[in-house]
Amino acid sequence: MNKILMSWSGGKDSMMSLLQLRRERWDGVAGLLTSVTEDYDRISIHGVRRELLHRQARALELPLYEVAITKNVTNEEYEQKMCAALRERKAEGVDRVAFGDLFLEDIRLYRERLLEQVGLRPLFPVWGWNTTEFIKTFVALGFKAITTCVDSKRLDQSFAGRIIDDEFLLALPESIDPCGENGEFHTFVFDGPLFREKIVFNKGEIVKRESNYYCDLLPV
Repeated sequence: MNKILMSWSGGKDSMMSLLQLRRERWDGVAGLLTSVTEDYDRISIHGVRRELLHRQARALELPLYEVAITKNVTNEEYEQKMCAALRERKAEGVDRVAFGDLFLEDIRLYRERLLEQVGLRPLFPVWGWNTTEFIKTFVALGFKAITTCVDSKRLDQSFAGRIIDDEFLLALPESIDPCGENGEFHTFVFDGPLFREKIVFNKGEIVKRESNYYCDLLPV
């Protein structure tokens, strides 16, 4: 049986990729791999507290493997630490890594080159999906997600800390990809069909760091 590691951000694209792997009967999901910014103790880019990440992994009943990086990480440092983590998982029998990318060719090529260095094969379970249909399916299936990071150059502060639902999608400007695939927004999934239990949190303050608005999620 193939053992697959899921590259994990905690957001909707990762979640739908995990669902698709199970739909396609890839039963050998060995765990979730997440980069965590150690200076903030949060999921990198998405800004979600590690405690919520851990609760998410427990709710999905999957092992979690973390790669600790610094807040001003260089590409060299990132690749060094990521490859080290991948080699450890490969030694345990993992032979493929799945990603939630939808259409960005340069990102896909980068991931393929990185995995080639450690002798692993990539999987892209949701590659090429229409992003409008993707997000509508996500909502229709009963998944629940909240925006945790919003690019202030593309969306205003009101989009931070919002639940992904039909109302949210209608409010998005036409120029914004409905899945935020160009980095317009990032999410945290807290409930849905794959969860053993819902993850409970309170919304904290919304702060602006550099060019992003972050909505803090406080574990309950």
